Formats: sequence, C-alpha cells, structure tokens
Amino acid sequence: MTSRPLRIAQVSPLWTRIPPVNYGGIELLVKLLVDELVEQGHEVTLFATGDCETRGRLHSVADACLTDLMARGEAYAFEHYANAAVAEALRHSSEFDVVHFHLTPGWLPLASLTSCSALFTLHTCAVKDDEWAFSRYPDVEVAAISRFQIAETASRLGRSFPVVYNGCDFGAYELNPERGGYLAFLGRMSHAKNPVGAIAIAKECGLPLVLAGRPQNGEEERYFAEQVKPHIDGEQIKWIGPVNHEQKAEFLRNAAALVFPIQWDEPFGLVMIEAMACGTPVVGVRRGSVAEVVTPGVTGYTAATPAELGALVKPALSLDRRLVREHAESKFGYQQMVAGYVALYREMMARRGIS
Repeated sequence: MTSRPLRIAQVSPLWTRIPPVNYGGIELLVKLLVDELVEQGHEVTLFATGDCETRGRLHSVADACLTDLMARGEAYAFEHYANAAVAEALRHSSEFDVVHFHLTPGWLPLASLTSCSALFTLHTCAVKDDEWAFSRYPDVEVAAISRFQIAETASRLGRSFPVVYNGCDFGAYELNPERGGYLAFLGRMSHAKNPVGAIAIAKECGLPLVLAGRPQNGEEERYFAEQVKPHIDGEQIKWIGPVNHEQKAEFLRNAAALVFPIQWDEPFGLVMIEAMACGTPVVGVRRGSVAEVVTPGVTGYTAATPAELGALVKPALSLDRRLVREHAESKFGYQQMVAGYVALYREMMARRGIS
C-alpha cells in the first residue's frame, strides 16, 4: 500500500531569507527540503519571513528577514519574531502531521505543546542547556546532522538520536574535471575557521590561495585586520570577500582543492560538500564531522592538525575529480537528506499510532 502524503510544517530560523543570497547554510537546507517534499507530493507550510521564496505555502511572520530588518533599524530583538513563528506553528499544529523546527533548542520546550509530532534538527553544537531541554521534553524528537555532533550528548543522556546528514543540490554546481589554479578557503574570517592556517598551507606548497568570506562581528573584524589582512598581497594571497551562489560555484569549480584547516569541532561543514560537487577535493583537519564527510583517498584527505595539511595537498590534487563528485553525491545529495527526514517523520507518527 502506498504511504499517504504528509502534512508538514517547517519553521525557519528567520535570520536570512530563503533561499539565502550569500551566507545562510541552514536556510539553503530548508529551501531544498521544502521544495523536494512538495515535489514528492507532500503538503508543506513554511513558517518564515515574507521575503522568502518557496514551493510550499508561505506563512509569513515578518515582512523581511531579521538581518535586513535589524540593518534598517526596524527590529532590535530576534526573540519576538521567533516566538511568533513558534506560536503560530503551535496554533496551527492540528493541521499537520509533523512540525519540523530549525530554530535553536531554546524553543524546544514550546515544541512539546504541539498537537502533532514535533522534530527539532540540531544545527549547532549542543550545550548543557540544550541537553537539559532534551531530557525534560523527551517526546520532542531531536535529529543531529552528524554522528560526531551528537555522540557525547547521547552518551551523557543515555539516549539515541537519529542522524540525517545535510544535503546539497549537486545540480546547482558544475563539475570541472580539470584541476584548478589555486587553493580555496571559504568561510568566516575567524580563529575557528582559521584562514591564517590556510595562508600557511598555501605558502608551504607554493600555491596561490583565494580567500572568500568575511568577518561577521567585532572580534572577527580585529582578527581579520591583525592576522589575515597583512598577508593579502593580491598575488599569492587574494581575498574576494563574501560570495553569492553563482560566485561561490565558480570559485569552487576553478579551485585545485579546498583547504579546511578548522580549529573547532564543526557540526557538519556544508562547504566541503559544495566543493566536492564541483569535483574539487578537500584537505581538512579531522575535527568535528570532517571524518564523516571526507573519504580519504577518494574525496580528499584529513589530518589531525592544520600544520599537517600542507603535505596532503599534492596527493589531493591527483584525485579523480569525477569520482570526487560521484562519491559525494551518493552520500550527500539532497534527495538522501529528504528521504532521511521523511522516514523519520513516519517513524514519529507511527509511535503516536498514526499511519
């Protein structure tokens, strides 16, 4: 018997429009999820801001994304708008089979009030307060985006959590079977993302490096001015600032490799998948989810520290870029992400005796 279409609400983070113009990894994932669910025949309502574009039914809770409203001085506190999105999703929850939240777990206690199944995707690293909420409201399902992200929390709480990897629209990226002419770094100009480490790798290998991204707060502005900018010479080390999707796709497609010298435990790292979609291999520090994303000798190489990455660039450049893309797509195409969530939705409903 064919499973019936589902009625699903998706609650957006609200910070950035969907799809995002520049930065906005979660918003991009929500866009892919909603559109594919609609394509599969499900009825989807997106609780988001009025500037969003979606194949689902848009339930607007503000005229524009909070980043824009705050920049114009038309909003000052995020909580009012997030509370509105949650309140309106709760008010309509009897109309849905599942309400899927993409906000931080600070709003998870309210999700326990839904009259249908509730799911929170944990897009960030879990902190003690999150774990308190997970324990106090166990009826709210929580999905992780990598095994590493949730392993310690699962151990401490004695509870298992489903993992649904983030997905990428490989059709939005063009394969370049030929090796590009520079190393690429794409991310925030922050100590955690470590563009300084990327610069050191490029200098060790004697290859040009192009940095894309920008600092996003005062601390990152100081880091960039003091530690990154002095190395930018416009020749070996270039900085192109933030990039939109078209610019990002071209930037990654024409790179020889993506360097990912992180100094924190990355919950997922979508940029690695986006590079692989172009056939561009990844050389990254084996922290956080990196070991789950990069397959050594197939899609790139990993090392324990940034200082060890330089030696891995040459072997990465010899990888078959077609196989890089093919292998990554088999694991991280957005269709796999959507299938994982649909299976989870149905499991949640089955536990409530709903088919």
